[in-house]
Amino acid sequence: MASERKNKMGRRVFLLSAGAVVATPLLGGTPVQAAAKPAASRRPSAPKVSGRRRLGALEVSSVGLGVQNMSRTYQTTVPSRPEMHNIIRTAFDRGVTFFDAAEAYGPHEVERILGEGVAPFRDKVVIASKFGWNIDLETGERRPGLNSRPEHIKLAVEGMLKRLRTDRIDLLYQHRVDPEVPIEDVAGAVKDLMAQGKVLHWGLSEMGLNTLRRAHAALQVSAVQSEYSMLWRGPEEGVLPLCQELGIGFVPWSPLGVGFLTGAIDAKTRFAPGDIRGVEPRFSPENLPHNLALVEWVKRWAERKRATPAQLALAWLMAQKPWIVPIPGTTQLAHMLENLGAADVHFSSAELAELNGAVSAVEIRGARLPEQVLVFSGVEAPPKK
Repeated sequence: MASERKNKMGRRVFLLSAGAVVATPLLGGTPVQAAAKPAASRRPSAPKVSGRRRLGALEVSSVGLGVQNMSRTYQTTVPSRPEMHNIIRTAFDRGVTFFDAAEAYGPHEVERILGEGVAPFRDKVVIASKFGWNIDLETGERRPGLNSRPEHIKLAVEGMLKRLRTDRIDLLYQHRVDPEVPIEDVAGAVKDLMAQGKVLHWGLSEMGLNTLRRAHAALQVSAVQSEYSMLWRGPEEGVLPLCQELGIGFVPWSPLGVGFLTGAIDAKTRFAPGDIRGVEPRFSPENLPHNLALVEWVKRWAERKRATPAQLALAWLMAQKPWIVPIPGTTQLAHMLENLGAADVHFSSAELAELNGAVSAVEIRGARLPEQVLVFSGVEAPPKK
């Protein structure tokens, strides 16, 4: 992982030079010595994330914060809990109002971290969480398969409320479609929770298109969450057009391609045991060198727009539709600050067409996830009897 660490340090150079005045007071302890300024002029980190966007009727900051790895990183290390709280609270100070968690992250532990982090300003932010995997309600043990039985959903939400230290979930997703439970029954359980004030909006993740249409007919859906980035453009084929038709917002998970689009991964990168990227075919030693052609395009355009690769990749997502809200996750304060600057990177219509053409020209080799994980995506719920 030496090459990966080297590239991650390179990503931080941006903030430790052009953004040093912004970042240093937040790091604590002895002030950090600013690194030498890169040869190319860079866009300074935005003091606050600019703009707001709508997910259906729900208004959020134009960039959110995913907290999935705050209990355990991809490399399987356990981050400092106080530092995770610091990142969450600094994000809020910089204008982030949208925080994304799930009972499956940890499991349970990430919701606790987020609840602790947002406690001082809970009523000023939007919390999203997810149910649907077969997780023991008390112990958090991850069991095989899925569970979206209505009675289980209601109990799962009770646990979420306790862990998040709140009285309502602003946006509740079904994490994956349960092939044993009609989506109308799921919508009915969520509707009951809404009537009790425990859920305000709902959404689906990685669902089949017909299931989304049925879910929206049963109970208005505010947002869909699925993987989407320059590295994986699958939602463009059917999900995004359907979201536009129905007035549903879209939240891309893994908007930076699990770090790939930041330039933190090169042809020599090998992943730690337990890091899911190590079993994703697109990052195999056979496919990775070919797929890095995409990163080269990202870097070229980042130079052109005086941005970092991460900012360029996030800005590209936001330029696709005004109702797309990326939720980049990080356990590094510097990376969080850098990501917020994406909202200030804009494209003319000609630039966007040119960039879209360049991205489309790169054929990504290898599946985005292992087959045993992919089987849970695109599932259609059974018909209502």
